[in-house]
Amino acid sequence: MNLTYLIPIVLFSFFIFFKFIFIVKQQTAVIIETFGRFTSVRNSGFQLKIPIVQRIAGRLSLKIQQLDVIVETKTLDDVFVKLKVSVQYVVIRDKVYEAFYKLEYPHDQITSYVFDVVRAEVPKMKLDDVFVKKDDIAIAVKSELQDAMLEYGYDIIKTLVTDIDPDAQVKEAMNRINASEREKIAAQFEGDAARILIVEKAKAEAESKRLQGQGIADQRREIARGLEESVEVLNKVGINSQEASALIVVTQHYDTLQSIGEETNTNLILLPNSPQAGSDMLNNMVASFTASNMIGEQMKKSSPKKE
Repeated sequence: MNLTYLIPIVLFSFFIFFKFIFIVKQQTAVIIETFGRFTSVRNSGFQLKIPIVQRIAGRLSLKIQQLDVIVETKTLDDVFVKLKVSVQYVVIRDKVYEAFYKLEYPHDQITSYVFDVVRAEVPKMKLDDVFVKKDDIAIAVKSELQDAMLEYGYDIIKTLVTDIDPDAQVKEAMNRINASEREKIAAQFEGDAARILIVEKAKAEAESKRLQGQGIADQRREIARGLEESVEVLNKVGINSQEASALIVVTQHYDTLQSIGEETNTNLILLPNSPQAGSDMLNNMVASFTASNMIGEQMKKSSPKKE
């Protein structure tokens, strides 16, 4: 038998066989038409069709898909802003016929609804409210799309406002306002800190002066008590008060000279250093106290008496 005639027959048989079968992938729907008329929807797996009579009209993915739509519109306070709306949708498995035959360009249809809803909602809001209420915009878009796209066999899973981009000049102005507010707050904190430092410094100086005055008063009180005790001791050994006072003045005079002489950096000071100088100082002090007492007595006598 001549095999030359069998080879074309075998090849033709394989060709016809492969025309009978086709494979549908997972999460995919295939639309079959017979002589141009819809026949059936085939799902994933090994499928058969009649060659020439039937054909694959199209394939639809049953996976969740996402469409990003950028809409430019104007807010209530006349600021142009661009919103990026992400729409997640899926073909309803039981409505593959409607999704394939009723709507030729689903992306364009979804985009039109997104434009319509966003340009109806955003002009009612100020720019700050657009950022705060972006979820409300997304909900409004989903509600409008859900009602419209169900008729065409599409289910809207979720809508998200993923980006809000105002005009460049507006963003720059917003950044300047934000920076100014932060600088104002920083200046207020710095002023409060400086004021606290001034108040605390003044309190510390006042407390220092009070303690310094108290120390001087205590020092003078102790000096007076020491002088009193010195006079009492000298009186016990037969030295009267005037002589004791003179002796104390002379002693302090020489103690002062000794203290000055011990300081190497002391400026030049000229002081009397004879014993007579101490006596003169004592006489001058006594005369001064006596004159002060006499002036006080005269003032008391010359003041009018109250009836």
